[in-house]
Amino acid sequence: MKIRNPRTGELDYQIQPMDAQDVAAAAARLRTNQPAWAAMPIAERSAIMLRWADAIEKHAGAIIEQLTIDTGRAGISAMEVGGVPGTIRRWAAQAPDIIANHSPMDVPSSNPTIVNSTRLVPFPLFGAIAPWNFPMTLSTIDAIPALFAGCAALIKPSEITPRFVEPLKASIAEVPELEKILEIIVGDAATGQALVANVDYVCFTGSVATGRKVAVAAAEAFIPANLELGGKDPMLILASADPVEAAKTALRASILATGQACQSIERLYVARPIYDKFLATLVAEAEKVRLNYPDINQGEIGPFIFAPQGQKIAEQLAEAESKGARILTGGTVEILGGGTYLRPTVLADVTPDMAVVREESFGPVLPVIPFDDVGNAIAQANDSIYGLSAAVLAGTAEEAEKVGARLEAGAISINDGSMTAMVWDAENSSFKMSGMGPSRMGESGITRFFRKQAFMRQTAEPARIQDFSENKFAALRKGA
Repeated sequence: MKIRNPRTGELDYQIQPMDAQDVAAAAARLRTNQPAWAAMPIAERSAIMLRWADAIEKHAGAIIEQLTIDTGRAGISAMEVGGVPGTIRRWAAQAPDIIANHSPMDVPSSNPTIVNSTRLVPFPLFGAIAPWNFPMTLSTIDAIPALFAGCAALIKPSEITPRFVEPLKASIAEVPELEKILEIIVGDAATGQALVANVDYVCFTGSVATGRKVAVAAAEAFIPANLELGGKDPMLILASADPVEAAKTALRASILATGQACQSIERLYVARPIYDKFLATLVAEAEKVRLNYPDINQGEIGPFIFAPQGQKIAEQLAEAESKGARILTGGTVEILGGGTYLRPTVLADVTPDMAVVREESFGPVLPVIPFDDVGNAIAQANDSIYGLSAAVLAGTAEEAEKVGARLEAGAISINDGSMTAMVWDAENSSFKMSGMGPSRMGESGITRFFRKQAFMRQTAEPARIQDFSENKFAALRKGA
């Protein structure tokens, strides 16, 4: 399977997709080794995971080099790789207390002769199917807490961005205990289907269309599915907000990583009194943004990792213009050196029926919509099949939070945007078609990988069958 370079357009890499038999064999190996891993005290598992964090840092240069080719961007690739050891160390610090708090022992029951205890039992084999937009981060974000919980882990990164896998595997090989219960596989959609069929719990990050297929496959396999899917995140800018600062915040929250992030802001609703100033500032700031072409180490915006995304957005923009929208800056998908680029694109005079307002764009596209009534703006923001996250900018946090509480989304950024990219300890749920299952943030990030087993200890003589004699019940009825 030939892999495209997002900067050159060349097919300069290839993988051999694992077939169903290969995946089943890998899963069987991991299952064999998982009981010993789960039986380890959490302190021992943590010590092993911390050695992996050190190994990732040792191999960071090679991983960053390949991830940079995968994604066509340098700085964010370095941030991704640098963030994983930090995630491991954070879970090493937090997991022991979380596990202890969710494993209460000798708790009195409402029945005075019964004492309850809870044992956490990890799912034997966890599986992850990761997308191409943040390959390193999203391949590991769920697997790391699953490993701390005592699961074995089988990970399939996207076939669009597989180059980083080999140097990442080299880091795993330096930790023999981890190599027994963690495997990263490469392949296509068929490989992903085989993964779902062979694991006990699956996490999928990606599109709604593919997520629905994963959900069906998981239901047929009778396993839990954790899905984080698409978004069309709105940002509401209230009249009390500073229009200049709001425009700068909105721009960053919309176009960072070329807008190729589920939590990117994709709809801007702006109070009429500050609309003109906001829009003028947004256009001016957008025009300052530079492509990272021809020098990958310059500029703020890279190519589309998945080139067809550029064509999809071009179609959205053409449809919007045909219905009366105005493109104030950007708007042209460019082919430069074989890569597909789009400069930040600001649209005015958009209407709710346009695809650029209703469908996920997944690119640096900013439709701006004025409003006169906050209630109407909230209704427009909620008029979507998506509910991943949202943002509100206002003069005070209190004012923003009152509006945020009325938005149908799982995570609300207050006086900022796209904060779920930076804040990983606030539990939140995906609303509507943006996903289902427990939060990957906060304590549930690890507790979701356990089943709870209750021990109910009788401290008195157990009941006998005679205690349930109809004679006794008759006497009770008579007494009543």
